[in-house]
Amino acid sequence: MTDLLRRFSSEPHHGNKAHGSNQSSTPAGANTSNNDGKNGVFKPPHRTASPFQPPPLYPITLKGYHSSTSSSAQLLSRTLAEEIRLLVPPRLQLCEEWNLVYSLDQDGVSLGTLYKKCDDLRGLRNGFVLVVKDGDGGLFGAYLTEAPHPSPHYYGTGECFLWRASILSPPARPATSNNSLAPPTSSASSFASGTSTPDRIRFKAFPYSGVNDYMILCETGFLSVGGGDGHYGLWLDDTFEKGISSSCPTFGNEPLSDEGEKFDILGVEIWSIGNLRG
Repeated sequence: MTDLLRRFSSEPHHGNKAHGSNQSSTPAGANTSNNDGKNGVFKPPHRTASPFQPPPLYPITLKGYHSSTSSSAQLLSRTLAEEIRLLVPPRLQLCEEWNLVYSLDQDGVSLGTLYKKCDDLRGLRNGFVLVVKDGDGGLFGAYLTEAPHPSPHYYGTGECFLWRASILSPPARPATSNNSLAPPTSSASSFASGTSTPDRIRFKAFPYSGVNDYMILCETGFLSVGGGDGHYGLWLDDTFEKGISSSCPTFGNEPLSDEGEKFDILGVEIWSIGNLRG
């Protein structure tokens, strides 16, 4: 018994040996500071940028204008559509084909006709762009998450927004004397021709503020977007003669028309972004 006790007391402790082995295995010069976030500032390991990039956006194609429709009656240009595209949901930004659903010039002056043509697209995950032209030639409108239709209640989601745009006049071509041999600058020449340079647009959008949920309200007698405190962000009558645009809590917007809160209507269009039924 005494021999066994003497033997056990003379053998080294294996736990201490293992612990010492772990300490000695630490590479020389390694950073032993506490950077795990518990005992010090966390330092994430170095990472390289992901090689994966989102797919490119192809130019928008506008479909639906008749060959007989004059350019002055075509409200939406590709340049304006590209501005609106940047604010629609990402899944719809990939859609390069926009389809004209209703045009006041092509389909007649009737809100009922607009509702009827949009009714075929209800239930789809499409987006809709409302374009309005006022008596001064100003362009403005809204992005809608649902097809406009009569309803006793507001509908739509926080992806809706109001917008306004104005076409900037091209810079004046620099005057040159008859004796001057210096040709005009290429930029001035491009703007003057109007062929090689796209439209210059000042675009402003008014996204959902979160104050209320008064997105879209449509009845047989009017179409409206945004509301609260007795004001409409955008309101159109059923004959498309008169409209109203006021600052409203839903979008915190400014009046969209330069004519003031009340304006005359010269044109109305509804465009669908996404697949068409059938």
